[in-house]
Amino acid sequence: MGSLLRPPEVLAARERNAEGGLSEAGLAEIEDAAIRQVVRMQEEVGLQTATDGEFRRASWHMDFIYQLGGVSRASDSLKVEFHNEQGTIEFTPAALHVDGRIRLEKPIFAEAFTFLRDTVAASGASVTPKLTIPSPSMVHYRGGRAAVDPGVYPDLEEFWTDLSAAYAAEVAALAELGCTYLQLDDTSLAYLNDPRQREMLSGQGADAEHQHLRYIKQINAALAGRPDSMAVTTHSCRGNFRSSWVAEGGYDFVAEALFNELDVDGFFLEFDDSRSGGFEPLRFVPKGKMVVLGLVTTKRPALESKDDLKRRIEEASRYVPLEQLCLSPQCGFSSTLEGNLLTFDDQVAKLRLVAETAAEVWG
Repeated sequence: MGSLLRPPEVLAARERNAEGGLSEAGLAEIEDAAIRQVVRMQEEVGLQTATDGEFRRASWHMDFIYQLGGVSRASDSLKVEFHNEQGTIEFTPAALHVDGRIRLEKPIFAEAFTFLRDTVAASGASVTPKLTIPSPSMVHYRGGRAAVDPGVYPDLEEFWTDLSAAYAAEVAALAELGCTYLQLDDTSLAYLNDPRQREMLSGQGADAEHQHLRYIKQINAALAGRPDSMAVTTHSCRGNFRSSWVAEGGYDFVAEALFNELDVDGFFLEFDDSRSGGFEPLRFVPKGKMVVLGLVTTKRPALESKDDLKRRIEEASRYVPLEQLCLSPQCGFSSTLEGNLLTFDDQVAKLRLVAETAAEVWG
């Protein structure tokens, strides 16, 4: 999916770096070694792609968004409620403020991808290096119009134009670096399936019933110039922090527009438990689009059974032909530094289960 549990040595190094006891070069050296190891692990368990585990990030999305020109870290923090079987926990990420024209000042995560690309090549691994970045809609969803300075963007249409242009430039730069597999991670399109989230947005004055159409339009604009050599997927996530989530509900509300209008090659979808709804929305998936069923949860250590996974794949195939289906974990293992409540061995076992089950189902 993208993020993997941070090794203890990486967490310790980041803490030392923050305290001034380790240089940036020293931190990078420790991260480099950890990424080499985790690439080997991904190949050994049988995956066809490899990421760097997002080991160089503290947050799956904000580490990217704060590097966009025109975006600054706001002095206040957001309060986001995450839910789990035990109750509710509060996460307070720093907010953002759009106080300048959105632009790409330099390719973001270029060095990280180049290192991953070269690591895969040097190892002779038969995996494709995959980069994950947040979707353009993530720059807008949490703050909405209130996070965009009206003195900079009195007309929000100009904001959207600049945002998609910045992303288009990023996509072009990544293609130049040899990126052939890009994943846009997105919570907004999944959150909008939850009536409580739409109610919250309506209370802020947003057009919650049509906001997903705006997001789809802007993502398409960002991807319009991508080369044929680059495959692009999107992951629609309901939140992932310390084994907890934000939104609930099936994909019904956005499904028809999402599957038919979003110009990506495949959709990574969460289907690990009842909060994700059923497979019925997959009836809108057209021919030629791939659907990656996130049936293996990253939120709990218990290992799913192959028989149960195969049964659920068969159930999904009632709505989408089997040849258009794939299998994956439901989300990343560590969207933030803290990670989910699993061990490294739990993580490896789940990745191996995905690869083995997929090989048995699709050959």
